[in-house]
Amino acid sequence: PRATVIGEVSLGADASVWPGAVIRGDVNSIVIGDTSNIQDGSVLHVSHKTSANPAGGPLLIGARVTVGHTVILHACSIGDECLIGMGSIILDRAVIQKHVLLGAGSLVPEGKVLESGYLYLGRPAKRVRELTGEEIAYFNYSAQHYVQLARSYHSPQS
Repeated sequence: PRATVIGEVSLGADASVWPGAVIRGDVNSIVIGDTSNIQDGSVLHVSHKTSANPAGGPLLIGARVTVGHTVILHACSIGDECLIGMGSIILDRAVIQKHVLLGAGSLVPEGKVLESGYLYLGRPAKRVRELTGEEIAYFNYSAQHYVQLARSYHSPQS
């Protein structure tokens, strides 16, 4: 099993990229924060620079973020300690603030801002309710779990 990482991509300490993921920093930069994990089959891409948009669209992922299986992230920004549910899609210039839980299969349209501390669900994603302290604590647990899982793959087999 392998992942594909192309171009200007920066992985933070203990960040992990799982089988089948594609991370294409070919026309702009991608930054993935410490202990974040990009799970199986996810696709991360950016927008190229144009005369109308000289900066283009980089992709920024904060620390301790879990990006679930088969997620598509395109030129967006995700704050620290978030969980992006399986099969979700986040489009250009969308901003996911710190401590957001995005439910599986959700769609975040271009330029939308998801405010910190809430659960969002749907297509398009809508705010459902405030997160509990237990849910917020789970973001760090999930990130640490994937750090340990990645390390176990590097341990000698007995």
